[in-house]
Amino acid sequence: MTDFERLSELLFPGIDKTIADYEEMYPKRNLSEGAKVTRFAPSPTGYMHIGNMFSCLIDRLAASTEDSVFYLRIEDTDKKREVHDAIDKIIEGLTAFGIAPTEGATGTDTEKGAYGPYKQSRRKDIYQAFAKELVIKGFAYPCFCTEEDLNALRENQEKEGANPGYYGKYAACRNLTIEEQEEKIKAGVPYTVRLRSDGDESRKIIVEDQIKGKIEMPENIQDLVLLKTDGIPTYHFAHAVDDHLMRTTHVVRGDEWISSLPLHIQLFKLLGYKAPKFAHISPIMKLDDGNKRKLSKRKDPEASVSFYVEQGFPADGVIEYLMTLANSNFEDWRKANPTADKYSFPFSFKKMSSSGALFDILKLNDICKNIVSLMTADQVYENTVAWAKTYDEELYDLFTADPSYAKAILNIDRETPKPRKDIITWSDVKGYVSYMYDSLYVNEAALPENIKAEDAKAIIDAYKNVFDENDDKDTWFSKIKDLCEPLGFTPNVKEFKKNPDAFKGHVGDVSTVIRVAVTGRTNTPDLHAILKNLGRERVFARLDSFRASL
Repeated sequence: MTDFERLSELLFPGIDKTIADYEEMYPKRNLSEGAKVTRFAPSPTGYMHIGNMFSCLIDRLAASTEDSVFYLRIEDTDKKREVHDAIDKIIEGLTAFGIAPTEGATGTDTEKGAYGPYKQSRRKDIYQAFAKELVIKGFAYPCFCTEEDLNALRENQEKEGANPGYYGKYAACRNLTIEEQEEKIKAGVPYTVRLRSDGDESRKIIVEDQIKGKIEMPENIQDLVLLKTDGIPTYHFAHAVDDHLMRTTHVVRGDEWISSLPLHIQLFKLLGYKAPKFAHISPIMKLDDGNKRKLSKRKDPEASVSFYVEQGFPADGVIEYLMTLANSNFEDWRKANPTADKYSFPFSFKKMSSSGALFDILKLNDICKNIVSLMTADQVYENTVAWAKTYDEELYDLFTADPSYAKAILNIDRETPKPRKDIITWSDVKGYVSYMYDSLYVNEAALPENIKAEDAKAIIDAYKNVFDENDDKDTWFSKIKDLCEPLGFTPNVKEFKKNPDAFKGHVGDVSTVIRVAVTGRTNTPDLHAILKNLGRERVFARLDSFRASL
């Protein structure tokens, strides 16, 4: 037995499986040529950021081809910072926006797939087996330095003007003898397991990033921690082990991880594995007083995924907007393929911005209102009810008390060649339909400036004599036109424009008086449909109430 083998047994006495055993347990995936394996690997330490959602979407888009795999791995090794229910919230969020992975964690204690466990906290023995292998090969060693020792090291390096870190002559435990190590281990001295770096700053690593292109950096020389004193791995070590065993082909992550590339490439090399391809995403930016900055959790409510849920943005709208940030040619593709599944879009890493896309809430709103306008009344109803159940009890009760009435309202001016685009979010619906419900209706509108109060009263009185909610649209409008001349208005708009001094107004002004009296608005969907749905009793009550207010 070599000294390194002896040391490995001292450090990991209960670890019997070897990395060869795990290679057998997690074989190469039987995938077709060109298929990708991507993963979304969040830490359950806080709320979902829109940047996380964007990264997850890129994973999903990259794995859209036949035979590709997109899985969810929970990196929960930092138990001190873990938030209760965070895993369920992550999964709920992804499911709500239609980008839930098809393999991996499905809940706090549930998962599906043959490459688990998909929670890192349940993979401790696996990491220790791999760390044991590195110790046997001489690529890792125990470090007994205390926090005080490391603080003193940093102070000395500052005095000497040396680069900070645990490396070379500053790696105090790197060259301890096996006897010294054994003595400390048996004495119960706490230790971490560190990488024994073979890097040389004069040599370069070269990585062809899928987004950034060629990246060239000095090799890693730091003896960084692989296992903490409790035997739990650092992110760096765990991700290398997991991405290999889960057979990840493409790692999509924020570009803040570029600085770690030398270490990560080194770990794959020392473990004897081919590194996956890397795609480093630039952060989503925002204009602030003319300057670009990252979306901030502290400053920007739109940075949180919960913002879009609470406001009721349609899930498809948010995802389609993010796809415009992913590839600029998505919009042209969508125009050419208006009804196609968005995941059939030919996504390309090469067409992603290497400097960071700019967040535009107005563009998001525009996409969302277009999407909602193309939905059926049933779809708008179902989405609104699902949102209102949590966020607007009053609207939920109104809609579910009479679904047919709610759908009839939502269907006004909907399934037409040019549907209205009044609704951006489900939270807009209440305001959109409020005049159709007596409990929400408040009429504080004023008459158009060109209409006198006495003329409005005359219009209301005359209209009450001819109103019939059963009239079809043509009959209804003919009756309004017939009211015009006796009241001093013209049924012909062109005639009014030709000689405006000859009339009090035109047929549009007459219908506007009725619209304002009944809805409290000057701009609404089809007035005929509104009056028909409200019914005679409510229409008359509102006409009378408005007349009395003049």
